[in-house]
Amino acid sequence: MYGLMEAQFRNYFDQALSHTGRTGEMLVKTLERRLDNVVYRMGFAPSRKAARQLVRHGHFMVNSGVVDIPSYLLSPGDLVQVHGKSKKLEVIHSSMKRMKDTAMLPWLSLDKAQMVGTFLNIPERADVPLNANEQLVVELYSK
Repeated sequence: MYGLMEAQFRNYFDQALSHTGRTGEMLVKTLERRLDNVVYRMGFAPSRKAARQLVRHGHFMVNSGVVDIPSYLLSPGDLVQVHGKSKKLEVIHSSMKRMKDTAMLPWLSLDKAQMVGTFLNIPERADVPLNANEQLVVELYSK
């Protein structure tokens, strides 16, 4: 779902395992903090794959600095905005038109007119719309 290779996913799992709390929840929370995922969740891209490519090509800034690393982990309060030169891209505009105002998640805020979003806080597992049982992933990787 998040478009990660096995080795990278394993690294995220190992990080989640080292934290206190439920490993599956920590894994989901970490994956939701990735820049490419946040760009997708804010509606700047039609898919995570497209979001990854847009980030890689330098179309987004985090806290006024260009970030071209899709796996960049956002912290609460970080501003994500479309780079000035990229505000005219049709893929971003068409994706934002499809995004409903009511579809915004509680840990994100978005100003569509300015093309700026804020990562408000790390999401709780109950708030993440994910149709997967992360406990099964934990059981598989714990072997």
